[in-house]
Amino acid sequence: MKLIYLSLGSNLGQREQFLQEALKLIQTRIGGIESVSRYYESEAWGFSSAYNFYNCCLSLQTTIEPLPLLDILLEIEREMGRIREGMGYSDRVIDIDMLLYGDRQLDHPRLKIPHPSMADRRFVLAPLAEIASLLIHPVAGISITKMLQECSDESEVIPSGSF
Repeated sequence: MKLIYLSLGSNLGQREQFLQEALKLIQTRIGGIESVSRYYESEAWGFSSAYNFYNCCLSLQTTIEPLPLLDILLEIEREMGRIREGMGYSDRVIDIDMLLYGDRQLDHPRLKIPHPSMADRRFVLAPLAEIASLLIHPVAGISITKMLQECSDESEVIPSGSF
């Protein structure tokens, strides 16, 4: 069993409902969820949008290897109505990112672990620090809390609710 961390986001429709639905599907298909952060609201990152995001992070144990796990996460996104258009960022009903998979490092064309941009995204680090503040990033060698303190992203990330 490996302890993994995922980041979820939604900025279309019933954002809280979409996050809750994704959490249920993850629990059913991947493994028992150990912890879930509160929901955090933030503006879109990497593109302009009239719609703010709700984001959260979760931890869970799984025996599923990273690439098959990625396929399950992408299937959940598709089932929930996620439409991927090109390579850029866009509004979405759900986005699920694999942040960490134990202390494993992976550099595959389809998947990079740890998530290569997590240190630059306050909307990821704030909820992750809530559930894993002392966790040491396997590449940076610092805690998630320290990573959040050093994050250059100055976006406002506001706690908005709970699971």
